[in-house]
Amino acid sequence: MSTRSSAARLLPVFDPAPSFARALEEHGAPPLVRRQVRTLQVNVGKLCNMACHHCHVEAGPKRTENMTRPVADRLVELLGNSPDVELVDLTGGAPELNPHFRTLVEAARRLGRRVIDRCNLTVLFEPGLEQLPEFLAEHDVEVVASLPCYSAANLEKQRGRGAFDKSVQALLRLNRLGYGQPGSRLKLSLVYNPVGASLPPAQGALQAKYHDELSRHFGIVFHDLITITNMPIKRFAHALARAGELERYQSLLVNHFNVDTVGELMCRSLVSVSFDGRLYDCDFNQALEIPAGAGRRTIWDVESLAELNDAPIATASHCFGCTAGAGSSCSGALR
Repeated sequence: MSTRSSAARLLPVFDPAPSFARALEEHGAPPLVRRQVRTLQVNVGKLCNMACHHCHVEAGPKRTENMTRPVADRLVELLGNSPDVELVDLTGGAPELNPHFRTLVEAARRLGRRVIDRCNLTVLFEPGLEQLPEFLAEHDVEVVASLPCYSAANLEKQRGRGAFDKSVQALLRLNRLGYGQPGSRLKLSLVYNPVGASLPPAQGALQAKYHDELSRHFGIVFHDLITITNMPIKRFAHALARAGELERYQSLLVNHFNVDTVGELMCRSLVSVSFDGRLYDCDFNQALEIPAGAGRRTIWDVESLAELNDAPIATASHCFGCTAGAGSSCSGALR
């Protein structure tokens, strides 16, 4: 009988050993280095109106971590000093629940940067956010909306009872404002991630299926579908461990390593900032508190994000999630 405790089996901790670095070397790929920072991804906090099973930051209604005004102001200042940054990607938790969300949107748009709101859709029904869709449309904010499945049963396995109907109503409201309509400047993308321990199917074929199902049953339109591989960290890793599938899923990712995805990894052009102003190479490294490989620790340690160009990127075993199969990034499949 094993001497390991049940708690140890249920609370997996990922060892940031250089196994991913070895995989790069064995396939003739150099260590990961950032090219030029084009995307500033800001995690404004872990407060969320939902507690999804796959959430790698373990967000939820009881989380209290939230970005303060001084951090938001410094981000705006840093953005102004970083003209090469084209996109501000706001995430969370539910980013809309942060009191400085609108300030960040307005400031980024004044500076001429594109803005993405990573929206769980159900948040649009929270008290005080009734006019949020109109605000997003007024400022040409691109909405990247999480919709793990086009069927109620599968979606609610991840998000809870009632989440599907709210998501449908939110999408219809966005459609009425022009989001997702053919030729509209108001971009609406949907995000799919698998319910269980598997890789996403081919993005193009699944996008066609989403278009058909959502249009036929609800009259919903959207522009693109983004497929994202679930990372075996935090809450999803706990769920895998409870089901006895953690090791199998880790092996699946490693065995499907695709060196052709490495050149397109999002960390090559992205910097992630946490609610308290710490710098990371991606949102997954942020969740695991793996500092940026550049050695700069906070937004107060740099005067421009260009200082992070050509810097090494910190990697660990979870990086196999971004390089498995067709690859995965915040913008979808890589190949």
